Amino acid sequence: MSDSPFRSEPSARDEAPQFVLPLVVRIEKAEPPARTDALETSARAVLTILADDRSAGEGEWAGAMRDWQDARIRKVVRRARGAEWRRAEALPGISVTGKSAEVRVFPPVPLDGWPKDLARLQVSGTDLDDPEPPVDADPAAPVLWLNPDLGMSAGKAMAQAGHAAQLAWWELSDEERAAWRDAGFPLAVRTADPSRWSELTGIGLPLVRDAGFTEIAPGSCTVVADHPALRREPHGSGRAASTRPE
Repeated sequence: MSDSPFRSEPSARDEAPQFVLPLVVRIEKAEPPARTDALETSARAVLTILADDRSAGEGEWAGAMRDWQDARIRKVVRRARGAEWRRAEALPGISVTGKSAEVRVFPPVPLDGWPKDLARLQVSGTDLDDPEPPVDADPAAPVLWLNPDLGMSAGKAMAQAGHAAQLAWWELSDEERAAWRDAGFPLAVRTADPSRWSELTGIGLPLVRDAGFTEIAPGSCTVVADHPALRREPHGSGRAASTRPE
């Protein structure tokens, strides 16, 4: 695709008004979420808003979703707690809950037009840990594989997982999307074994590349979206997609 929203090279999409998909993760001082659960919940939040009736057709969010996807596909993760979280919950959006994580996703906003209750939230400070090592992912379920050679903050990794989930969604048929949605968007986020990373990036699965605006070098491959339906049969061109997040 010559004009993909996930290309880091300049394209016609850069001339369109730029929008961003805001995600807010709840991080209370006393009970922060586990890192892996936050990443998985963020990915499910992106899928949930993509599948929501309000995002399609004549839905109330459809215009913003189209404008966002016509330009670059940007996502920004901010953190909130206490009263900040309650103010974020009062804004139009969807809250998605994991085992320990809560993430609220909002319809896209202009890069310079964030609602004040979201604009004041911090981007930094989203460093999270897993109290226990994540269990092995179910090979029959979708897995978003993180690059084992990259160190990313939880907030950065949450956005990248959201990109990968969106790429997988785009590659699926309508029937496969409906089945994933009806099952509650099961997925896992795991760090790939270094010995498998080259294989994962070379078999035509959706692949996220980063433009290098924050934390990591331009062109870095960050996540591979390994959905069973995409392993079963080829979809689209099988190209390795790239991304340019905020």
